[in-house]
Order: sequence, then structure tokens, then C-alpha cells
Amino acid sequence: MVAIIRNLLNSITSRDLFRFAAAICLVFIINPAQYFPKWERSEQHGIGGGFLSEEILPEEEDFDDIMLTPASLEAPIEIESITKTRTLLYDSHTIKSGENISNLAINLGLNQDTIISVNKISNSRLLQVGRVLKIPNQDGVNHTVKSGETLDAIAERYKADSEAIQIANELFSDKVVNGTDLFIPGARLDWAQLQEINGDLFIWPVRGAVTSYYGWRRDPFNRNRRHFHNGIDIRGSTGAPVRAAMAGRVSAVGFDRIFGNYIVVNHNAGYRTLYGHLNVIRTRTGAYVAAGERIGDVGNTGQSTGSHLHFTVYKNGATVNPRALLR
Repeated sequence: MVAIIRNLLNSITSRDLFRFAAAICLVFIINPAQYFPKWERSEQHGIGGGFLSEEILPEEEDFDDIMLTPASLEAPIEIESITKTRTLLYDSHTIKSGENISNLAINLGLNQDTIISVNKISNSRLLQVGRVLKIPNQDGVNHTVKSGETLDAIAERYKADSEAIQIANELFSDKVVNGTDLFIPGARLDWAQLQEINGDLFIWPVRGAVTSYYGWRRDPFNRNRRHFHNGIDIRGSTGAPVRAAMAGRVSAVGFDRIFGNYIVVNHNAGYRTLYGHLNVIRTRTGAYVAAGERIGDVGNTGQSTGSHLHFTVYKNGATVNPRALLR
């Protein structure tokens, strides 16, 4: 046996030894993990630095389970609070035929409050085709600073963050100047204010044609003079139900020489409604009434030319046109 091995070694040439060594080196180069599964590294890792003390490569058979999917090749997820600018920026939009506040808000990804407030819209029903609107890059409302107001007080009123207000408006301090328009990020309009602007604040107290509108008119009892009509007259048959135009509390019921049998209801946001010329009153002072609840019947009492309902709306003590607020 020894003689056989000696003869075999004598037959191996230096060229054969070189080829054998080269093959061994090639194996290590192609698949080092098979022979060295672990190694220590001390270089920094990632943009932020840090060290990897040990890295373990998967076993050779585990490579079959690793798949490169489109998701694994995507860039790192961006955090919106970091990438989205908090500074207020504006774009513009020209109103086209068929557009209204509701579909504009949906298409632009904003609240109705934002579009209405930023553009100082007092009646959304009167938006005209061709009007150019300012479109902010975030939701919020405008606020005009009043004398004595502070940034913290404004933030508290809208339940907003004072720092966010500073960033949005690029304020360099917490000092605010009287008369300045500030954008309040994330703020919303009062519900009643939004409904008022959209003309959806009140339901019709009775269904019927409007026979006399709000404003100056010829006196029906003296055709030679004009007087201001502070509400609208809605035609209705005697005994037809009269319903509360919005939820509220009844503040007065009674009889008046002009309005006949009447009801007054107080509502939120400084609104008050009056229902006149009633045939029957079906509520009492102090009662809470829901929107649409029957509170009386149409009649012809007081100074009236026929069966109808006189409907007046007050805002902070002054009359306003009810027609602009009825759905």
C-alpha cells in the first residue's frame, strides 16, 4: 500500500498541484458562507451610523425562500408629518358649470369650511361660474385678529395648536397684530354658520308658495304706502301643520294685533324664529321643540288678508332674509 501511494505521489506533477489549489480557491470565492457562516464587522451602518457587531447569513438552503418582490425594492416609507409642508401655500381654481361647494370639497380633498372661510363666501348658492377661488394646501379656517387677542387665546378658541398657527402663517413670534388675517390649521366653522352659508339652516315650517317676500313692499292694507316686510308669507290652508324650523326652546307664545296668534322659538348661534297668524298654538313657553315638530296650525288671525303663515328669522336681534336659510 505504501508503495502504491509513493508511486501515485511521484506521478503528480507540479502542474497538477497548481490546478488542485486553484480549484480550492475558486470554491471559497463562489460560496464563502458555507465555510464561514459568521463573521464580525465593525463598520458604520446606514445614514445615521451605528455598528453591526455580528451578522449571520442564512444557511445555503434558505436562499431558495428569499424572493425579491416589487415591495421589497421600494424606497423607504415617508412619514407624512415629516415630508408634508406645514407652511400655508395656495393654488387657484376657476369655478366651472355644475360645480358647487360640496363637490369642490370632495374633488379638492378639503372640508367645505376651508373653501368657504378662505374665500370669504357668505352664500354658497350664489357662486358664479368663472370665479377664481384660493385653494390652500391644508384644511383650516381664516380668523381676523381682534383687539386684545393673543395667539394662545385664538388657538384655544379653535382648539388648535399655537405652534402650528405660527408655522402655517410664518410668524416669527407669538405676537399677533389687530386686523391681521390668520389661517388656523385644522379648525372648523361653527355648525350653524356653515349651514347658514350653505342655505341649509332651517327646514320649511310649512309647505306652500311664498306669497310675499322679505324686504320693501306695498302695504296690503294701504296701497298708497310702502313698508318693510321683515319675514316671508307662506300660503297654507287653515289647520295645516306648522313645524319648528330648527330645534330650540319656545321663548314666547301669545296674541299680537299684527301677528295674531304667534310663537317665538330661540335657537343656537343667536337665531330666533317667529311664526304668526296661527289658528291654533300647540306648544307652550319654555318647551323644547325638535326640528320638524308640530307647534301650531296655519290660520288667519291678526292683520292678515288670508290663511297663511308669517315666518320671521332673527340673527342676534336683527331680522334676516329667511329665504336664504331654508333648505
